Amino acid sequence: MSAETILSNARIVLDDQVIEGSVQIRDGRIADISEGPMRAGEDFAGDYLIAGLVELHTDHLESHYSPRPGVRWDKTSAIQAHDAQVATAGITTVFDCLRMGSDEDGGFAKGEMREMADAIQAAERADRLRAEHLIHLRCEVSAADVLDHFSDFETDPYVRLVSLMDHAPGQRQFQTMEQYTLYYKTKRGLSEEAFAHFVTRRQESSARYAAPHRDALARVCAARGITVASHDDATLDHVEEAKGYGVRLAEFPTSVEAADASHMAGMSVLMGAPNVVRGKSHSGNIAARDLAGRGVLDVLSSDYVPLSLLHAPFVLADDFDEISLPQALAMVTSTPARTVGLDDRGRIAPGLRADLVRVRRDNGVPVVRSVWREGRRVA
Repeated sequence: MSAETILSNARIVLDDQVIEGSVQIRDGRIADISEGPMRAGEDFAGDYLIAGLVELHTDHLESHYSPRPGVRWDKTSAIQAHDAQVATAGITTVFDCLRMGSDEDGGFAKGEMREMADAIQAAERADRLRAEHLIHLRCEVSAADVLDHFSDFETDPYVRLVSLMDHAPGQRQFQTMEQYTLYYKTKRGLSEEAFAHFVTRRQESSARYAAPHRDALARVCAARGITVASHDDATLDHVEEAKGYGVRLAEFPTSVEAADASHMAGMSVLMGAPNVVRGKSHSGNIAARDLAGRGVLDVLSSDYVPLSLLHAPFVLADDFDEISLPQALAMVTSTPARTVGLDDRGRIAPGLRADLVRVRRDNGVPVVRSVWREGRRVA
């Protein structure tokens, strides 16, 4: 017998409009959408019904697993805590970022992230998780051991996204030494001598490893059909390099020039939802709102605050006349799903997965009231 659910009297956010009506779910899929009031089913009383959010870049799991320097929490417990927060923020598909490559600034030991991925998959098989969890490997290309760490994931089908990163000073995220000094020297209390030594090592490592590691990782991703993301592109040369690697996602470009060029090249430009909510970047780079105003902001990620992924689209729809609520919500639903080839979700349309979120938002911060993943209520 088919399992059927009716969600009625909702403000349903579709691709290009908001309608008042009902959605019928059957066997985990959206079966029908109808306009007008209905007495049957769960009465939304005018709350929004939106597609489940798709999160491509979050470092949040890492903060649960390593909540303090040198502390490692139980992996399953960390995963469940992370999952509970993302699901109750309306996120039904999450790409958990796992760090590849270590250096004197930190990182994880060889095999540690493989163990985390195994724990995620075991938790999913045991029906412990509310959201669907996939893997995003954050590859620090300037690290000597990044390829060694990456080799642990050579045959893992959960890996659907790989980002190519280089956080060496003087380029990309840290274009000026003022930014880098604040981030590393001042906050960490390094002496002038220790900081100078630290900078030299990072720059030498980048010069030696970054280019060959980018080449090697991009080749593997192309062969396996894994989506590639560039990270912190700052110049037109960076964008041209990304195009050569077949990059589909431009994460956190640090200049308007790079964002414009990435968008024009057909890449999805991703910025942080916290950047939108706060109105500025925490590291002093460009504001996501500026890119939204230029029409070159495509995808948002919660980065380090899960609820920001739901909050930010409402902020954009409030603040920009040219950005409708359906357009803003597409940045956290259909566009990220399409960018990584997940064509079965991210929109409210017949035949797609019933990944859905009930949201109340009279003013200010939206409230998640219920969440369904493949038609099953998970929150």
